[in-house]
Amino acid sequence: MHKNLSVFSNDHAPAGARNPVAAFDAALINAQSVDEAEVARAVAAFAEQAPSPGAPQLLNALRCIDLTTLSSDDTPERVKALCAKARQPLSRDKQAALGREGITTAAVCVYHAFIGTALEALAGTAVPVATVSAGFPHGLSPLRARVLEVKESVAAGAHEIDIVIDRSKALTGDWQGIYDEVCLFREACGEAHLKAIIGTGDLGTLTNVAKASLVCMMAGADFIKTSTGKETVNATPEFALVMARTIAFWRKSTGYKVGFKAAGGISKAKEVPVYLAIMQSVLGDEWLQPNLFRIGASRLLGDIVETLERS
Repeated sequence: MHKNLSVFSNDHAPAGARNPVAAFDAALINAQSVDEAEVARAVAAFAEQAPSPGAPQLLNALRCIDLTTLSSDDTPERVKALCAKARQPLSRDKQAALGREGITTAAVCVYHAFIGTALEALAGTAVPVATVSAGFPHGLSPLRARVLEVKESVAAGAHEIDIVIDRSKALTGDWQGIYDEVCLFREACGEAHLKAIIGTGDLGTLTNVAKASLVCMMAGADFIKTSTGKETVNATPEFALVMARTIAFWRKSTGYKVGFKAAGGISKAKEVPVYLAIMQSVLGDEWLQPNLFRIGASRLLGDIVETLERS
């Protein structure tokens, strides 16, 4: 089992230390409250102040993309083509012109069946393979099956495991139930990093978004992630701001850093600056790097590349 910490220990976590499992704190979770009108005003201000996307911003966003295919008609050939894009998302000539050679995306995310295909296609690179797990996208299959699914994906070689919480538990206030399940997923991950999808668009309120984010960090998540990409509403700047503020609270309270992933709903380069502005303002420059910031929006890659190639 992982070390179980008091939430407020703040015992000067070693540089680069992984977020451990902390003790469940119902009072702290229940104390979370988000002023939705204030969040809307803050997001409007970020959107107004964010600059037009320039090459440095777009290159950074490109480096933070989890290039993903999660379709029912996926094939090994499609996954191999995706991995080729991940290895070289931008032409060598353009990379050289921008002075940023060797750029890759942050990761490739596929279903369990294609982990081996992706590992082979990415051999010789530092691009990790991520896979969705734990009853994705709904998280409603039997718990034992969800835990086994995580273990099987780790055994198959996945470096990152994107699990999804049972949103019914969030909607009924069963935060202990979510914590207990995510703790099991974290243990099943071993050395693989755990990205916890909270399904923001299904949670009803921004207060629930904050509570679900906090619970997953208590349970040892390495990243908290907005969406599966299959909800009616996926990533939004409002969700990003609430989750970033909750990560900042966690960092201040415990000393540990947790990453953020905006997934789904971001398809245009012009949408990127507001997310980068939120990360930078709330969390600092550290959270503009792939180890702490991801965008799960594969359509975005094409628009960024097209924008950069025209510049």
